[in-house]
Amino acid sequence: MPEPLTVTFPPAFLWGAATSAYQIEGAVREDGRTPSIWDTFSHTPGKTAGGDTGDVAVDHYHRYRDDVALMADLGLTAYRFSVSWSRVQPTGRGPAVQVGLDFYRRLVDELLAKGIKPAVTLYHWDLPQELEDAGGWPERDTAHRFAEYAGIVGEALGDRVDQWITLNEPWCSAFLGYGSGVHAPGRTDPAATLRAAHHLNLAHGLATSALRSVLPGRHQVAISLNSSVVRPLSQDPADLAAVRKIDDLANGVFHGPILHGAYPESLFEATASVTDWSYVRDGDLATVHQPLDTLGLNYYTPALVSAGTAEAGGPRADGHGGGDHSPWPGAEDVIFHQTPGERTEMGWTIDPTGLHELIMRYSREAPGLPLYITENGAAYDDKPDPDGTVHDPERIAYLHGHLSAVRRAISDGADVRGYYLWSLMDNFEWAYGYGKRFGAVYVDYATLARTPKASAHWYAQAARTGTLPPARAAV
Repeated sequence: MPEPLTVTFPPAFLWGAATSAYQIEGAVREDGRTPSIWDTFSHTPGKTAGGDTGDVAVDHYHRYRDDVALMADLGLTAYRFSVSWSRVQPTGRGPAVQVGLDFYRRLVDELLAKGIKPAVTLYHWDLPQELEDAGGWPERDTAHRFAEYAGIVGEALGDRVDQWITLNEPWCSAFLGYGSGVHAPGRTDPAATLRAAHHLNLAHGLATSALRSVLPGRHQVAISLNSSVVRPLSQDPADLAAVRKIDDLANGVFHGPILHGAYPESLFEATASVTDWSYVRDGDLATVHQPLDTLGLNYYTPALVSAGTAEAGGPRADGHGGGDHSPWPGAEDVIFHQTPGERTEMGWTIDPTGLHELIMRYSREAPGLPLYITENGAAYDDKPDPDGTVHDPERIAYLHGHLSAVRRAISDGADVRGYYLWSLMDNFEWAYGYGKRFGAVYVDYATLARTPKASAHWYAQAARTGTLPPARAAV
């Protein structure tokens, strides 16, 4: 089959990779860091595969210079990382621990010295345990504590970092952390799920204001949403109504107030049996509805739904773990179906058309707002060959397909300015432990040695040339 015509990206397009603090740093008890909810959750028997924890992870805290050198060797022009709240502000309140901030200062300096643009995510799911003990995200005060923390980090790094992301995938924090319980803190309370979602929105708005009060004028403030591409099983009106319900719970609950200053009325109707939303106070929506400089979109796979009952539908095929509790409050009458096609090791269907659809949706939802793909990638069962090389042609094909979808969206008028591959290297994959490898760089967990996979070399060629090599080019 002939390869498609050369796909060329704009000259200023950012070629990045992404990670998060708890998944890579390790050093969980060093330099004043205290436990986060993921430390507690991963140390609770039965919560993670094999009892795996992020205690060591891939030891990035001690190996960051080597890791940045590896990024430079791969031709990356941007790197998105998250800050550990517990490392900077161990109790989630009060003064910062400077030695914790110093780690991120050194990391940023190292990146800039190699010509790599840093993008800082303030929150990637690792709430300080003391704040969870005080109620966590369902409590309003947590949003105010987050704004204080955002100001601390912004003041420390704002002279060197232009790109800021307040929250990564707040849907996961609220709906998997407090609804299905498959993520930390592992609670299963539908009403608390929606309270958490609102307070995460409020945290974003308050943190955006806090950042802008301390950052230089050139900054860009964003949020990264894992907005779902929700498709109906059929065009039956009942199935279309199911799509609307899940779209509200997956997407509208965040982009409604953030982009438009209001929650969807249909969301209130669908969840009336769960909550009365009385925690949404006067002025909250104006606080949440801060103008964004850019918007981050994370995409992995679409969802396929129909009307029905959970009993009729069998196991919930929504891609968010097999917990006994649903992360979808008020949606007991919706069935999730496995989408057809090839799948990754996560069981997620490979469908680049969903990424194109997502980009074009947000181009319409927020015209004039620049977009970044802040996460996209795939897990495969990667293993080194006898000579130590790691061939991963499936990941190369995945990246080729999804980057082609990005370029098609740009051709269709979308203002997409960069792509962050998930992930730079294999790491702790939350409740799946170390069993799922998303990295472009292979990590031997026994020695922590790093080996770029064939996909890393393929991506490096794309980054250096601004064009996509053939999918078969497993260098």
